[in-house]
Amino acid sequence: MGAYEEKKETCGTICLKYLLFTFNFLFWLAGGAVMAVGIWTIAEKSDYISLLSSRIYAISAYILIVAGIIVMITGVLGCCATFKEQKGLLRLYFALLLFIFLLEVLAGVLAYVYYQQLNTELKENLKETMTQKYNVKGDEHVTEAVNKLQQEFKCCGSNSSSDWVESNWIKTGEAEGRVVPDSCCKTITDKCGKRDHPSNIYKVEGGCITKLENFILDHLKIIGAVGVGIACVQVIGMIFTCCLYRSLKAEPY
Repeated sequence: MGAYEEKKETCGTICLKYLLFTFNFLFWLAGGAVMAVGIWTIAEKSDYISLLSSRIYAISAYILIVAGIIVMITGVLGCCATFKEQKGLLRLYFALLLFIFLLEVLAGVLAYVYYQQLNTELKENLKETMTQKYNVKGDEHVTEAVNKLQQEFKCCGSNSSSDWVESNWIKTGEAEGRVVPDSCCKTITDKCGKRDHPSNIYKVEGGCITKLENFILDHLKIIGAVGVGIACVQVIGMIFTCCLYRSLKAEPY
């Protein structure tokens, strides 16, 4: 009877080891995906981040990058801990899983919080940023971001093209007769911004603020979903790790 029980425990341990190994492989792939989402958000959308007064959007993306890197390292460590059956490594692996879990939940919570306050922030700050910093020396990144925003989203001004009347660039005469930036034009040519007729420039209801808000909200959903989704998967990994640890502890040596 004792021999049967020992064999039964050994079979259970083997099953747990292979389950945990499979989980770690999928977890490693998920880490790459998490890191890719964070890098993509920062690298491809960094221009728009410069138009936001809050850094929460960028911080959420950076958290995902850090979490993704740690996930990939943890996946390798998990495989080693599983097959070497070292309890110390398993404890370290569990601690890292818990740490990543908390990181990704934090990214998800930050994304959700920012999701709630985004509309207010854009209403309060986007118009001022566009009119006060456009074509100002030292704020070239804002100029590039505004030009890209207006061209990609086919819009002009924060709320409407009339916002540009308040632009320091327009007021000082540096615009050379333009009433809106050339990036407002449907077909960009030099000084096409002198004519603000709807046939020449984008006059979109709600202006760029609505377009940018919808764009960022969509990406916040991705960041939040990835963070919380992977965190939930990790709970399974932590359960497997605890079961394997208890199984190894119970086995006679």
